[in-house]
Amino acid sequence: MVDLASLVVDVPDFPRPGVVFKDVTPLLASAEGLAAAVDAMVASVPGGVDVVVGLEARGFLFGPPVALALGVGFVPVRKPGKLPRESVEVSYALEYGEETLALHVDAVGPGDRVLVVDDVLATGGTAVAAAGLVRRLGAEVVGVSVLLELTFLPGRALLAEHGLDRVDAVLTSDA
Repeated sequence: MVDLASLVVDVPDFPRPGVVFKDVTPLLASAEGLAAAVDAMVASVPGGVDVVVGLEARGFLFGPPVALALGVGFVPVRKPGKLPRESVEVSYALEYGEETLALHVDAVGPGDRVLVVDDVLATGGTAVAAAGLVRRLGAEVVGVSVLLELTFLPGRALLAEHGLDRVDAVLTSDA
């Protein structure tokens, strides 16, 4: 059995001083590690998912294999100007500014049951924004699945404030 936590490397002072970046690229480079991570993410998914939504950019690395394992499609949530057809957008606050996300208007629809996938849950703003886009198009967010949750940050609490109570993390970090 592979130790997934050992495949996530702390990078101090990246992308700016005082931040410890959680680098998942060693996990991605390990076939055994990647397979174990995807299997663990899939194992916690609630039943009846119709589509997986992955968040730019590293949600694109875990979303497609999770979708394939579930036998459903994958939809990317992108930064503005990256989607070629009509899309809906939402802007949200970050600790250091503002970000905008976009989703094709026909990517999900009424009655669709959506799983939101990303690599790391930190403050939760990106997942909440993506869930808002999904809901705006009439779909239901049935859960949020991440590889790593930073438990020292308020991400899970923010998701709960927005009705996202089903949050599953393969790994947690308190530092």
